[in-house]
Amino acid sequence: MNDYTLFYKTSLPVEGALGENDGWQIFVSAFTSAERVRRVYERVIAGRKRWIVFPEYGYAREELPGEEFFLGGAANEAEYTQSFWDSFGERIDGRKICVDTTGFIRPYLIFLLRWFMENGIRRFDALYSEPIHYTRREKTSFSDESVTEVRQVAGYEGNHNADVSKDVLIINVGYDHQLISHVAESKGHARKVQLFGFPSLRADMYQENVLRAHEAEEAVGSQALTYFAPANDPFSTASVLSEIVGQLVRKGQVTNLYLSPLATKPQLIGFALYYLTELRGSASSIIFPFCDKYNRETGTGLARVWKYSVELPPR
Repeated sequence: MNDYTLFYKTSLPVEGALGENDGWQIFVSAFTSAERVRRVYERVIAGRKRWIVFPEYGYAREELPGEEFFLGGAANEAEYTQSFWDSFGERIDGRKICVDTTGFIRPYLIFLLRWFMENGIRRFDALYSEPIHYTRREKTSFSDESVTEVRQVAGYEGNHNADVSKDVLIINVGYDHQLISHVAESKGHARKVQLFGFPSLRADMYQENVLRAHEAEEAVGSQALTYFAPANDPFSTASVLSEIVGQLVRKGQVTNLYLSPLATKPQLIGFALYYLTELRGSASSIIFPFCDKYNRETGTGLARVWKYSVELPPR
């Protein structure tokens, strides 16, 4: 088992400049209406800053930012990410890169880590801004919950076995109970494992999360195993995943493994990092319930900013 807890994370000041001593040459942030996204973008010091605008947020041309941005045509997460970096007009290997993950739509962020790894970018800094609270508390939805398909995320497709007798699905439980249900139902035969974010981002969010997850209980099943990892820590999340899967494999209880990160962006990074480090080429994949529309603003205020120094494995 890899020790992901050796990776570096730190809390940044809520006010003042960000990145003064980091020497970031490229800063990328996903454009949304969220105050916590806009404030961080304004405060970051970097050689070049650029927004990536995702079509699923549905911004009209007149709503787009005055700063440098990229808006491509509709495409999957792999093609869109490739088009974004192709449009940069400069080489990025060897550059110091920082990505604010707060506004990223999850499949794009998952694939981004794979794209970095495949293009020789072994290290980058990731930011994540915690809200003071979610806008509708436990009723907050991050997408329109109209799932078009549940499929593997590009770059995380596994070499799956024909034997499905001991398939396992690990769901990182978020607020969107409809998404949880769709994922669970797509692998109805699989043994379910739930990974909750605890400690949560804010004191009240764990209870909100549990209330929403309860609405998906019928699809997940009452026999699901439950584990916990800090909602703001990708590295602890990766370590917990490694421990869970290691125990199941040693007991001969896994034929195919499916991971579905539906909670916080830091935990999502943990899922992707764990997969890239330990699961490539195995009977494992990351699956996601894809939607056409996502909500532009889900939180209120800016409570805390985290910086994670992510080190990716070699190709």
